[in-house]
Amino acid sequence: MGRITVRRPVLRLSTSGSRGRRPDTLAVEEPLEIRVAGAPLTITMRTPGDDFDLVTGFLAAEGVIAGPDDVTGMRYCADTVEQNTLDVVLAPGVRPPDTLLTRAFTTTSACGVCGKASVAALRDDRPYDVAADPLTLSPELLAALPERLRAAQRVFDRTGGLHAAGLFDAAGELLVLREDVGRHNAVDKVVGRALREGRLPLAGHVLMVSGRASFELTQKAMQAGIPVLAAVSAPSSLAVDLAADAGMTLVGFLRGETMNVYTGAHRITI
Repeated sequence: MGRITVRRPVLRLSTSGSRGRRPDTLAVEEPLEIRVAGAPLTITMRTPGDDFDLVTGFLAAEGVIAGPDDVTGMRYCADTVEQNTLDVVLAPGVRPPDTLLTRAFTTTSACGVCGKASVAALRDDRPYDVAADPLTLSPELLAALPERLRAAQRVFDRTGGLHAAGLFDAAGELLVLREDVGRHNAVDKVVGRALREGRLPLAGHVLMVSGRASFELTQKAMQAGIPVLAAVSAPSSLAVDLAADAGMTLVGFLRGETMNVYTGAHRITI
C-alpha cells in the first residue's frame, strides 16, 4: 500500500510580519486505475489505502455487483508501479460494466458518477426498497454523530485535507470510517467494506459525511440500501430530489444542536 501522507516544505507567513519555513504533512493523492478482467474501466484520484473496498464500493454503486460472491478475485497488476492499478475478476454470470455508462475517463478526487450517460438511469436503478425501511432516529442521536465522526478522523488530524464517511447503526455506534481526498471515494470505501462482509443492504443504518451531500453520494447511499444520509454541510438540489424520490431521509447542516431535514422527516422522532 502506498503512503497516506507525505511531508513537504512550506513557508509560513502571518500578517504580523513573522515568517518561517517548516515541513507540513499533506494527504497523498494518487491515481488508481480500475480494470475488469484486464480491460481498463476508469481512473480515479484517491488516497491510497483500502483500495479493495474502494473498488468494490464503486462497482456496487455502478450496479455491476450486489454481493461478495459477485467478485472472485482482485489483485494489483504486477506490470505497474506504486500499486496504482487494480484488476477485478467477476464471477461467472456477472455482467461486466458497460464502459459507455461508466467513467471511461480520468476522474478527479471531487468527481463521482460524472461519467454516467444518464441521470435518469441513476434514478431508476434502485436495487433496494429504501422507502420501506422503518428506521427512526432522535434529533439528539443525530446531533452526536458529527463529533463521533470527527473524533475518529486520525489522518485528518495530521493533514486537515481529507473527507470522511462513517457508517453508524441505529444506536449511533460508528461501525466503519474511511477517509479520502475524494468524498465519493470515502463513501465507496465504506460501502465496499460492508459489501465484502456480506452486509448489503444496509437497512437500519446512517451514512454520515464530513462535507456536503451531493447527488452522487445520495445515489451511492441509495444503491447500498441506506435509509438516512446526514451531512455537516449543504445538500444539492438534485440530491434532495433523488432522496425524496427514493424515500430516503436526507439531513444537512448537521452541526451542534441544529440540523435541516430535507426529506424523510417521518424517520426523525420529535
